[in-house]
Amino acid sequence: MSHAHDERDIHRTIDAVWRMESARVIAGLVRMVRDVGLAEELAQDALVAALEKWPGTGVPDNPGAWLVTTARNRAIDRLRHLRLREQKHVQVAYELEQLQDEAERRDEQLLDDPVGDDLLRLMFIACHPVLPPESRVALTLRLLGGLETGEIARAFLAAEATVAQRIVRAKRTLAEANVPFEIPRREELPERLSAVLGVVYLVFNEGYAASSGDDWMRPALCEEALRLGRVLAGLMPRESEVHGLVALMEIQASRLHARSGPDGAPVLLLDQDRSRWDRLLIGRGLSALEQAQRLGGALGPYALQAAIAACHARAVTAQDTDWARIVALYDALAQLAPSPVVELNRAVAVSMAFGPEAALERVDALRGEPKLANYHLLPSVRGDLLFRIGRMGEARGEFERAAAMTGNARERELLLARAAECAA
Repeated sequence: MSHAHDERDIHRTIDAVWRMESARVIAGLVRMVRDVGLAEELAQDALVAALEKWPGTGVPDNPGAWLVTTARNRAIDRLRHLRLREQKHVQVAYELEQLQDEAERRDEQLLDDPVGDDLLRLMFIACHPVLPPESRVALTLRLLGGLETGEIARAFLAAEATVAQRIVRAKRTLAEANVPFEIPRREELPERLSAVLGVVYLVFNEGYAASSGDDWMRPALCEEALRLGRVLAGLMPRESEVHGLVALMEIQASRLHARSGPDGAPVLLLDQDRSRWDRLLIGRGLSALEQAQRLGGALGPYALQAAIAACHARAVTAQDTDWARIVALYDALAQLAPSPVVELNRAVAVSMAFGPEAALERVDALRGEPKLANYHLLPSVRGDLLFRIGRMGEARGEFERAAAMTGNARERELLLARAAECAA
């Protein structure tokens, strides 16, 4: 019984090590073999080797380095086998000796630098614009998050076969497009970095407010996005928007414990018990926002949204919120990154700063916007404004319309409860 218990402990340790180290292992392999799919296969071989050996030998002092070395040796064996079929043995021996020397030098660097540029390159590969958005998300969580295909499928309530196909197609697309394993050139960086940040924030948002299913939130996705964002900030410390995104996620994540009641029902921002907000995460978020501001220049979209979140975080009570400043920040965001969703959020801020009547006209102007045709928060916001004005019949219809549009069961219950409140 004791032996079985020890083995379970080692397997749990291996699982934790794999979650932390798999991205670094795969990134180092991609640099060697220039193929994402092959790199992941070799990394999995190293994981299998750990599962076979560690229960008998114990966990190494540096398990991450053990995985890197084992995977690297598997890669060199694979390359040796492939090249022996194509070249003379003498030339192959020389090339592999050079490759071995380079790999050993890289291993020494990895011990001093636990992240390294390889991981940054892998981020840009996983979020390459040649891939469709849904494939970027799946591949990012697979390669950088260390999540299994089934875990990704459950997180987004998709069929496991569908997610598996996306990942396979993404690897094939990258191979066929001959995507270089390098950080983009300076002129390519804005677009590519935007794709990386967009994927990380999409993962966070799906955890913060699940688009479908029975749960209001999926905190594990928020934690994974935060981890990726923090790594990215460490790799690109001079990029203001990276710090802006981290600040935004830290501050929003600080509210997770207060966003639902004991029964799991949603609790909206103005009704939350702010003593339950995580002050450590708020402090980290405010520090990241200050870092974004210190880098100079105009704040980008993520940093502006972080500044809005900071207004809420600094308010001791909902009544203390500086809504006028939030409106001004939304004005700046609307100029920098105009979208119907930004306009809807700005209308909410206007309603809090200047009254619901001032905002209703803005919201009504958005009712014909095609991009919001199936966006449940449009009728939800309009219902709230009508409720506050006292037009209960119309408000009830809007809440019921919003409830029919949302895919999240908890949110549907909340909206139907608000509709019932109008009827009462």
